[in-house]
Amino acid sequence: MIFYCIGIAVLIIIDQAVKILVDRYMIFGDTIPVINNFFHITYVQNRGIAFGIFQGKVDVISIATIAAILGIIIYFLKNVKKSNLFERMAYVFIISGAIGNMIDRLLRGYVVDMIDFRGIWSFVFNIADVYINLGVILLLLDLLLKRRKD
Repeated sequence: MIFYCIGIAVLIIIDQAVKILVDRYMIFGDTIPVINNFFHITYVQNRGIAFGIFQGKVDVISIATIAAILGIIIYFLKNVKKSNLFERMAYVFIISGAIGNMIDRLLRGYVVDMIDFRGIWSFVFNIADVYINLGVILLLLDLLLKRRKD
């Protein structure tokens, strides 16, 4: 269990370090082209949730997010011994991402987003969002692999 807690802590630290750098050294709306017209670092303050929905509802979002995080942690703790590595890693990523974005909401009132793939997506996201999506993908892969065995 300590391995998973360390993993969660490391992932949160990486997410928060990048957000602090963006928040400290960029001005809201700034964009830095890494690969011109494809990948930019763009400073966005997301006051909603995924893809910017529910803008400005920080209290409702915070309460719902805390409840979801607690639910996921409880589920993970109850099932960790009977779950496989894919599932465990999936929950480590999901919990890390959810906590990373929750820290932003509680400390700043918004989530710092910066990953901007122009021409692919019309929204800007952050490392915590990547963690959550990676966790969901791992859960889906695990489900598909289990179904193939059956």
